[in-house]
Amino acid sequence: MKKILPFFFIAFFAFATAYSQTDSSHLRITLLTCSPGEELYSTFGHSALRVTDSATFTDKVYNYGTFDFNPDFYPKFIRGKLLYYLSVETYPDFIYSYQLEQRSIIEQELNLSGEEKIKLNAALQLNASGSNKFYKYDFLFDNCATRIRDIVKNNTTEAVTIKNILPYPDVSFRELIHNSLNRSGMYWSKLGIDILLGRGLDKPAQNEQTMFLPDYLFKGFDSAAIGNKPLVRERHSVYTAPSATASPKSFFTPFIAFAAALMVFIALTVIRRQWSKKALESLDFLLFLCAGLLGILLVGMWLGTDHVLCRNNYNLLWALPFHAIAAFFLKSKRKLMHQYWALSVLVYALVLAFWVMLPQELNKDLVPLIVLLGWRSWKQFKRSENAQKVAHI
Repeated sequence: MKKILPFFFIAFFAFATAYSQTDSSHLRITLLTCSPGEELYSTFGHSALRVTDSATFTDKVYNYGTFDFNPDFYPKFIRGKLLYYLSVETYPDFIYSYQLEQRSIIEQELNLSGEEKIKLNAALQLNASGSNKFYKYDFLFDNCATRIRDIVKNNTTEAVTIKNILPYPDVSFRELIHNSLNRSGMYWSKLGIDILLGRGLDKPAQNEQTMFLPDYLFKGFDSAAIGNKPLVRERHSVYTAPSATASPKSFFTPFIAFAAALMVFIALTVIRRQWSKKALESLDFLLFLCAGLLGILLVGMWLGTDHVLCRNNYNLLWALPFHAIAAFFLKSKRKLMHQYWALSVLVYALVLAFWVMLPQELNKDLVPLIVLLGWRSWKQFKRSENAQKVAHI
């Protein structure tokens, strides 16, 4: 035993000396990838960088996904003027908050040299200081995941090469988002995104552009290399949430809801009673008013905000803003309204006929709603036509 101890200390000292020569930074930097949450802003998961310093005994998490939820949050968010910022918190606090939300966390240790760790740590500290920490959030090109991708790539001595992580060639941003939402069964969130975001979301994503999603940042880093060495040294699960197992998906999807609404209108039409006619009049008013108000919102998001992705929105082909006015003139006998409903029927017919040829992919769950709008527009056209015939007798 006495002979073994000196040998052990010599071997340990030699190992420590060799390690210190290759990495004297005392830093360990990892990527934390968190699973999706239940809130809309957490639908796609989250990414953050963890920096552990064994010399100063600090363990910090740099989080680019922070924003202030104050009274003017919603006005700024709607107008596209909400500033996100880089916050710094302790690792235990960060983990605790995600454990409370039951969101799983996976950690990937970055295979950086001591010099690269020092450089990256300094860049993070500079980015988190003063006004440097604020940035104007962009859903696709400047968010909590892309910021991490860029700051890591910009602080390595050799170029970072990311292998192909595209699920298939020419995949669009919209398809990438759909894949994430379909896995989570978030069909209503998918519908909202498809309605609010326009043609720009249908552009093909380049390989590194897919990393705007935390899952693809994780995949990208896992496949990446710095020179001849892998970017990720190792990975492990930090926390596995009990709810991480697959849960039954909701039956009440947008398609079911819109199909049910169509069935209600059909049933009321078939009944042919006085009360059913009154109900149809009220429902027609609500249908066209809501479609028109949605169209006005889409125009406002296109022209009155800084959200680039809300421009060139082809959902305006069915959410006609003028419906908000026409809803108040359903019983009008004017020729103008007769012409308006004729044009409305034509628009809906063309949308359905050329659905797959439209420059923007519209959400398929909208088909029953568009059929309903076209049918009720046809009913309004025939009603105004009959009213004009009676007026000329």
